[in-house]
Amino acid sequence: QVQLVESGGGLVQAGGSLRLSCRFSGTSFAMYVINWYQQAPGNHREVVATVTPGSSTTYADSRKGRFTISRDNSKSTVYLQMNTLKPVDSGVYYCNASHLRRHGTDYWSQGTQVTVSS
Repeated sequence: QVQLVESGGGLVQAGGSLRLSCRFSGTSFAMYVINWYQQAPGNHREVVATVTPGSSTTYADSRKGRFTISRDNSKSTVYLQMNTLKPVDSGVYYCNASHLRRHGTDYWSQGTQVTVSS
């Protein structure tokens, strides 16, 4: 079926940057909306960025101007560039692929840890 493998997490100081990658293995990558989620320790999982097949993007308000989501359909890869990181950005990040048309068809990455020190 579909497999999502992400990478790029790590430990950075506040104000630093990280770039997460999510590689999509499978078919019909261009038919999926890709979301990046953050799950902070002890908190709920929330959407931080979304990119559509047409490369339209949306962001959580607190990430606007700092985070950039993009997709490279030729590589079936989605990126999340995170700049000016804050401690509240810490958590496990997941990429999620949600099919544009097929209801209930979505896939999740294994998650990668992002830790931003004060």
